[in-house]
Amino acid sequence: MLKSYKPIIIVAGEPYSVFLEILFNTLKNNRFKKPIVLIVSKNLLLKQMKSLKYNFKVNLLDEKKIRFKSDGKIINIIDVNFSFKKTFDKISNKSNSYINNSFKVALRLLKNNKCSGLINGPISKKNFLNTDYLGITEFLAEKNKKKNKVAMLIYNKKLSVSPITTHLPLKDVHKSISRTKIINHIKLIKNFYKKIHKKNPKIAVTGLNPHCESNYKSSEEDRIIRPAIKNLLQKKYNIKGPFAADTIFMKENLKKYDVVVGMYHDQVLTPIKTLFEFDAINITLGLPFIRISPDHGPNTLMLGKNLSNPLSLTKALKFLDK
Repeated sequence: MLKSYKPIIIVAGEPYSVFLEILFNTLKNNRFKKPIVLIVSKNLLLKQMKSLKYNFKVNLLDEKKIRFKSDGKIINIIDVNFSFKKTFDKISNKSNSYINNSFKVALRLLKNNKCSGLINGPISKKNFLNTDYLGITEFLAEKNKKKNKVAMLIYNKKLSVSPITTHLPLKDVHKSISRTKIINHIKLIKNFYKKIHKKNPKIAVTGLNPHCESNYKSSEEDRIIRPAIKNLLQKKYNIKGPFAADTIFMKENLKKYDVVVGMYHDQVLTPIKTLFEFDAINITLGLPFIRISPDHGPNTLMLGKNLSNPLSLTKALKFLDK
């Protein structure tokens, strides 16, 4: 039994996704010092391995009495029952109870054991989350009594981005930003960088409107964003803005900052994915544990082809394996 390292918990997530084949690829080509506990359907795992011609051995764990095996050719799993007809099928709400039960197991482990953190595979927002949550960030926040107290950080050591609002329709974004929300959001980012990198991060904040201005008498920049930045400057935050989103990601500007905070999801995620592709991880700040999601979706069109890029998952595991 490995006593010196805290385990990394992985929820496999949507059963009809490329996540397991990405995980197999990652484990085949990397070695991690910390034990990994995968929460998954054993039957699904075995069928995926057989179809993709991987030959890992499976160590079935008892949730109440976990005994890890550290051999890189062994996958430690906690089995969650899931009935399916085909190894590669399509996403539907039939997977909901399986995904929900997987998260329940993970949260019990995180609460009752010393763990390094949680990684989850992609989840269908349309089917699993429906209209109850905007994303897994909000789902986990509520499950851990941290509703409205978390932040999404798409992290790369060279440059990270963070949206103030997540999976909202654009028509609702202006209703969902406030001075308090921006201030608390940026506090979480500063605390993360202080803990991980021992530094006061250089933060750039975008405006909401094109060119940070509006044809209306009162803009969100004047009413909300500039006052929030002023408040943080008074508290010695290393912060500037608001910047126009169409120029802040120019190369010369990016050299000056560690993090770009945007007002909505695609305002900052589109540029970061263009710059780094899969070399980034989605970290939820503000939870009682570190939660990371590899920066890719289920990608059902690639199911079974074993060609999906494993870089983001590899980066996630290496981040927790320190």
